[in-house]
Amino acid sequence: MTTLTLIRHGETDWNLARRIQGSTDIPLNDTGRDQARAAGTALREARDAAAPITVVASDLSRARETAEIIADVLGAASPRIYPGLRERAYGEAEGLDADEMFQRFGGWGNAEVPGAEPWPVLRQRALAALGRAVRDHRRATAPAAASLVVVTHGGLIRELIRHASGGELPPEGERLANGSAHEMLYERDRLRLLSYAGAVA
Repeated sequence: MTTLTLIRHGETDWNLARRIQGSTDIPLNDTGRDQARAAGTALREARDAAAPITVVASDLSRARETAEIIADVLGAASPRIYPGLRERAYGEAEGLDADEMFQRFGGWGNAEVPGAEPWPVLRQRALAALGRAVRDHRRATAPAAASLVVVTHGGLIRELIRHASGGELPPEGERLANGSAHEMLYERDRLRLLSYAGAVA
């Protein structure tokens, strides 16, 4: 079994403006870099320094830079990049602010956005990418008890939390905070939620 810490990337200017990013490649801002350092510091203080750790990330720059900062704080190797961990594509909603998206397409749970990646497809993609990352991590660290840090995106993490919690979390209308960390256990290709950091309204 493998302990996973899923971390949402740090803040971008589009996050600050509540604009829909999706697959649009928006970089971190300075607040986001501070959040990444804080996430790395929290991990460093909570973990056994002697245990191996691997950091992986989406290929979008906001996740990749967050992962690079965290890896540096942890003294870990450079992050491994998995394009399958990138954010859900939001189609015609990308670039809109959240209020305009809701007015045009509906709320998060029921929005019908032309060109958006369907939620079931996102879940399948996320689980496949996570499985690859875990297998690579195990090959590199076995037989030691090692942990895996996965830096990715709010929509993808939400879908994995839904999968692991049987749809109970996160509550509708909450969004995961930038830099937030959520722990899961990956065992025999199954996910179990260990901790949920809560969300911001």
